[in-house]
Amino acid sequence: MSRLRFPDAIGVATAGLRSRRIRAALSALGIAIAVAAVVAVLGIAQSAKAQLLTQLGEEGNLLTVASAETVNGRTVPLPLTAESMIARIPPVRTVTAVGSVDNVTVRRTRAIPVEQGGGMNVLAAQGSLLPTMSAHLLLGRYLDAAAEHYPVTVLGYEAAKILGVGSLDTPTQILLGNHYFTVTGVLAPVAVAPEIDVAALISFGQAERVFARDAGPSRIYLRADPDQVASVAAVLTATTVPDGKDDVQVRRPSDLLVARIAAKGAFVGLFLGLGGIALLIAGVGIANIMVISVLERRGEIGLRRALGARRRHVAWQFLLESTLLAVAGGVLGVALGIAATAVAARLGGNPVAVPLSAPAAGLAAALLVGALAGLYPAARAARLSPVEALRTL
Repeated sequence: MSRLRFPDAIGVATAGLRSRRIRAALSALGIAIAVAAVVAVLGIAQSAKAQLLTQLGEEGNLLTVASAETVNGRTVPLPLTAESMIARIPPVRTVTAVGSVDNVTVRRTRAIPVEQGGGMNVLAAQGSLLPTMSAHLLLGRYLDAAAEHYPVTVLGYEAAKILGVGSLDTPTQILLGNHYFTVTGVLAPVAVAPEIDVAALISFGQAERVFARDAGPSRIYLRADPDQVASVAAVLTATTVPDGKDDVQVRRPSDLLVARIAAKGAFVGLFLGLGGIALLIAGVGIANIMVISVLERRGEIGLRRALGARRRHVAWQFLLESTLLAVAGGVLGVALGIAATAVAARLGGNPVAVPLSAPAAGLAAALLVGALAGLYPAARAARLSPVEALRTL
């Protein structure tokens, strides 16, 4: 009885691929590109998600209490006692407040028209802002005790970019309203408080002395025990305005990060769909190449059948060729996808995180596509009559 052992089948299949190396390489390249796209999409999304989850862990216990706004856009200050009352809530760890200084423009010089303020604003801030917000300085130093008596300011990350402040090696001044302030520092981006990124921060003392602002804070940031965040949020409104006359907004900034994760998940599904289409196209290409290979190798098929090979042996040979071709492309695609993920993560400042399911899914998809692409060519090769096939020799 004619037999075809698995090692022999692998040898015959690889011999067929080696005899047409350029064609096999191009076919495998199509699979590689599709698999690389799938792995890279999953890997880049996971890397970005890991970064967001890290921020979520750091900022998950941060809450904000903001004052309402009037119809003309001016902020309604919170009560002067709001910050001290919130600090007395037992699960609250740290509290800091900022005050909006309305109708004060931020410009580099007087030569810039007031109308071209760049959407920046002025905020009065406290020294406890950095530890409460887990914020960091990129340049210089933050507002200290001397800032209460001298016109100095710290710029948010976006505000510094708009104003063109990239170095503090030489004294730098900007114009707040009609008063020059010396820039002493620049903050790193604060993901959960975009209003700080576009602000020029000054002390409450300077806000009162220079701009006659003597009202209460317009926004309070606080950190609570992670297990008590919901309980603290439930009592913040009543604690801030016990009489209930004014409206306040209590928010959890980490909810923004959760929304970003959901948005990234939606885009991942879209790109995976495109990767699946590319993989399908690559599979059709392999099927086409294998059909051509069957037509070119009719003499070989007839000779093998005449020497005792059965139909299933011929079908098994061509099915293995198609599968090996796809698997080779899958392995290359996984390597390319991981490399692309690493490069994108480094450029984006994210940790490199490739889920184990990504390479596994890529290889499994390549294997499935290769097997399906080889079914018709294998069946066609198996149906060839030995006599008709040998006539092509």
